[in-house]
Amino acid sequence: MSTTAAETRATRTLHIEDVGMSFPTPRGPFVALRNINLDIRRGEFVTLIGHSGCGKSTLLNLVAGLTTPTSGLMLLEERELRGPGPDRGVVFQNHSLLPWLSCYGNVHLAVERVFGECETKAQLRERCLAALELVGLTHSKDKKPGEISGGMKQRVGIARALAMQPKMLLMDEPFGALDALTRAKLQDELTAIVARTGATVLMVTHDVDEAVLLSDRIVMLTNGPAATIGEILRVDLPRPRLRLALAEDPHYVQCRKEVLDFLYTRQGHVEKAAA
Repeated sequence: MSTTAAETRATRTLHIEDVGMSFPTPRGPFVALRNINLDIRRGEFVTLIGHSGCGKSTLLNLVAGLTTPTSGLMLLEERELRGPGPDRGVVFQNHSLLPWLSCYGNVHLAVERVFGECETKAQLRERCLAALELVGLTHSKDKKPGEISGGMKQRVGIARALAMQPKMLLMDEPFGALDALTRAKLQDELTAIVARTGATVLMVTHDVDEAVLLSDRIVMLTNGPAATIGEILRVDLPRPRLRLALAEDPHYVQCRKEVLDFLYTRQGHVEKAAA
């Protein structure tokens, strides 16, 4: 039996319909994205992947409300997106922490903004501590950003975003600036956090292995300008996913191969031009 439109609306968090994005330039409009159509279901982990310049971050910024699409429709739980809001928590590659505040203070700033008018100080404090505990940073709550590692800073950013109880967690290459071992550890921690919270996640990445490890679906964008969705790959790997076991899993290997084939065979002319 096919899924009805009403059933689809009941389970989806994000709806993107015929979205396009152009930027004005002295030579005329620069078309970054065209005909983007995508639904993300509640509790789903979706990654955006593609070559540099394909509009991955542009699309994420549209969902975050940081920019407004030139055309098309974007709905978050059936309400049109109009600007940024606490219903979307954003984690950037740059942790964006305020250096003069402690880890706790950075989380509290967001929590107070969202819940300050309807909760007591004790409730706000409880929210902050719960978020820091979720990412394993209770012991470092009083430290300033300059006193902790890059990986810990990103965990504070994730805690801050989740503490707002957003409908979606948006992540723009959150582990891209970290060393390989720290990145692997945070990927595993993010998997556990998402499992515990049931968060709906849209993440930009350049890392094929990261995309396959974390995703329920991988959205592959064609080369820019005028990029669009070229293919969507479903990753039907059971959870929890164990990194070492997956290395030889036939389905993991096949998913990885399909993404690589899209990027470096069907969309490979960008790499050849740069060589």
